[in-house]
Amino acid sequence: MRALFIHQNFPGQYAHLAPALAQRQGVQVWGIGEKPGYAAPGVTYIPYGAPKGAGDQTHRYLRSLEASTRRGQHLANRLVQLRDKGMRPDIIVCHPGWGEGLFLKDVFPQARTLFYWEFYYNSVGQDLGFDPAQPVGLDDAARIRVLNATQLLSLQSADWGVSPTRWQWSRYPDWARRRITCLHEGVDTDQCAPDPQAVFRTPGGRDFRRGDEVISYVARNLEPYRGFPTFMRALPRLQRERPGLHTVIVGGDEVSYGRKPEGAASWKAQMLAELDGQLDLSRIHFTGRIPHDDLHALFRVTRAHIYLTYPFVLSWSMLEAMACGALVIGSDTAPVREVVEEGRNGLIVPFFEPETLARRVLRVLADPEGHAGLAGAGRADIIARYDLRRHCLPRQLDLVERLAAGGEPVAEPG
Repeated sequence: MRALFIHQNFPGQYAHLAPALAQRQGVQVWGIGEKPGYAAPGVTYIPYGAPKGAGDQTHRYLRSLEASTRRGQHLANRLVQLRDKGMRPDIIVCHPGWGEGLFLKDVFPQARTLFYWEFYYNSVGQDLGFDPAQPVGLDDAARIRVLNATQLLSLQSADWGVSPTRWQWSRYPDWARRRITCLHEGVDTDQCAPDPQAVFRTPGGRDFRRGDEVISYVARNLEPYRGFPTFMRALPRLQRERPGLHTVIVGGDEVSYGRKPEGAASWKAQMLAELDGQLDLSRIHFTGRIPHDDLHALFRVTRAHIYLTYPFVLSWSMLEAMACGALVIGSDTAPVREVVEEGRNGLIVPFFEPETLARRVLRVLADPEGHAGLAGAGRADIIARYDLRRHCLPRQLDLVERLAAGGEPVAEPG
């Protein structure tokens, strides 16, 4: 079997799958992404370089589609060169969100295609309009409808697909869901595991160990989509009532999703200005982005990990925190409720209520032993449902091999 993996930020969701497939006898694996620098045993990696983006004069609804089209065309031209040198994949595994999936069937019409369907945009019932302070107008709804154009074109050429969670799967149209399997990329629960001896060191040199009064918040970027304002507004009360509490906040100052703040360089700057004089900043540790191993160390020592999100893509960090034995206090939103069950394997709070969040955290800090069972149940659930080597990876390998051989997976139950 010959398999081609494509991801704009390779390896992305294929960090485990591509190398594992490459270790199988008689399998050849290529990986393709925009940037150089990837290496893994058995995987021949080929960077395709950055394509030209959308034009400034393009209608703003169409800029995403134009950028995707340019990327798809750029990649297709590179694939033609590789095809002429002998590349003949039996299966192409691709994240089509940035346009790479648009023209694959035109270059390799005989190859089966397995696409990663991460998020289908809708103007109601999910992220857009979730914040009542940002009502949805016609302009927003129209822009979101056109934003799905790249996915709709790619859906047409996909033989099959996977979505990582049941809720993300449910966002796709009914006709598309019939050819999408709900299958998470998996959590390495051997690596993401509790460690009583763990130490987390902040960039400023402060060490935290298991038993220290520390809470954590993690996001790629500190922004409203991941509940950063709600979390920050809970901190004044938490610091007043727990004078020994330290807070570790991991994330960058850019915007991954949604809008930039008005009148501030970042959401972090805006929240610090709003809460000026209410916070003891010596007990708040902003780390920026940190290495993955350091993140796991934080999850192993935190008393409570707070994870808040709009109805949007579920973050790997929440699952990894649970696997590391952290007690998760999550937002009462559909992606979180799929994993966290109130009072059984974690705690749930309303997304927009910082006072409620503060009260739940205070209860956990006051009685850590009484809440330890929730964290244990959380890890057990991650092992049972999302374990990489015992569950997710074997299913992924089976799906790839079945498709490559011309078979049809079983449709996901409705």
